Order: sequence, then structure tokens, then C-alpha cells
Amino acid sequence: MTDTLDLDLRPVIAEQPNPLLFATVSGAHLYGFPSRDSDVDLRGAHLLPAADLVGLREPEETRSRMWVRDGVEMDLVTHDLRKFVRLMLRHNGYVLEQLLSPLVVHSTEAHRELVALAPRVLTAHHAHHYRGFARTQWRLFEKTGELKPLLYTFRVLLTGIHLMRSGEVQPHLPTLAGRTDGAPGYLPELIAAKAEREHGDAGVDRARVRADVERLHGVLDEAQAASVLPAAPTAYDALHDLVVRIRLQG
Repeated sequence: MTDTLDLDLRPVIAEQPNPLLFATVSGAHLYGFPSRDSDVDLRGAHLLPAADLVGLREPEETRSRMWVRDGVEMDLVTHDLRKFVRLMLRHNGYVLEQLLSPLVVHSTEAHRELVALAPRVLTAHHAHHYRGFARTQWRLFEKTGELKPLLYTFRVLLTGIHLMRSGEVQPHLPTLAGRTDGAPGYLPELIAAKAEREHGDAGVDRARVRADVERLHGVLDEAQAASVLPAAPTAYDALHDLVVRIRLQG
């Protein structure tokens, strides 16, 4: 972890109203392009008591909290285990990146079991998630010209390509830039610029980056068509059993 993440986050875990099954660092730190003033995005899953799910009141399945600790802005978002697993089964690459993040703040046996089942959730349809995310970020870049959405555009396209080709969820842009054939050679320069400032103009040749983004969309399409990943998750029953068992254990 970077110095920004050299924080004692145990009090954060202890303060949560329900047990956390895991908490990891996501966002720019996970993607490999944090700025000096980047906030720390914590993501994870909590466990509601069974009574909260069988009564009349709607359970608080998603919790979000923002605060400042030791001068660093923190952002914690967690889902109840059932909702988190349902998101896993919906071709949601974002929650899989959170689950598999190597920047682990808190872990349990349930977390380790989810990680073990994650490969059986991956499908060729995850390409749709990354394709859609890239288009959203590209529209934001075209509107603002800022570096951050441009890096996100390249990051999700390369993550999708790598996933389709290898079956591995890899969200770290510097790693992807070095491993992916056809990754733009200027990405290390953009990553270095992002380290200096969280916001600001990308200062790039828009026609050039537009051509590269369009080309990578084509590469993602080809990678999806050639992928050996299955069409549907194979871990549904195992995940169902896990959710029931963990819930009853409390």
C-alpha cells in the first residue's frame, strides 16, 4: 500500500453496526493511479441478522459513509451478503474487483470462500459491463477533457480485454499497460500526470486518443467473441448455500 493507505483502519471496522465480512480498497489506489489527494474508497460486504430479512421493514442492504480520518477523506460502501452475491451473479465486474482486491483491510472465512468461488462467476458477458463503463467514462471525458475519466476509459477497456483473454480480473492499469498488446504507449505518462493532480485537463491529442479508444473497443469485441469463458455463472448453487449457511451462523 502507498503512504496514503498507511492508516490504522481497525477502528473503522469496529464501528460498523453489523459484522463486516470483508473490506478492501478500491478506486484509484486499486487501479494504480492515485493522486496525492485521492480519497480512500473502501468497499465490502456486511451481514444483516436474519430477523432483518424476514420482517415487514425493508432492510438496509447497502450502507454508505464518508468521513475524514487523519486528514484523508474516506468513503465506505458495503452491501449485505445476499445483495453482494446477487451483484456477483449479474455480470458486475465492479463488485468482483472489490472482492478480489489485493488491498485487504479486513477479511473473514466467508470472504475467502467468496474469493474461491469468484472464478465460477466469470462469463463472456462481463465484457458488456466493461464496454458500458468505458462508454460512460468516455462521454464524461469528451464533456470535461479531464484526465481522470480518460484513464478510467482505458482502464476498463484493458481490464475487459484481459478478462476475456485470460479469465483473470486485473484492474491495475500500469500492469495492464505492460501486459496488453496494443495498449497505447503514452499510458505511463498519463498515469504519472494523474499522480500529481486529481483533477485537471488531460492535455492530449483528442483525435489520437479517440482513435485508440475506438480501436480498443474493437479489440474487446474480438476478445469476447474468442473467449472461452462460459455464457453463464456455474456457482449459483454454491453461492446460495454459502449465503444461507453464513446467515444462519450469524
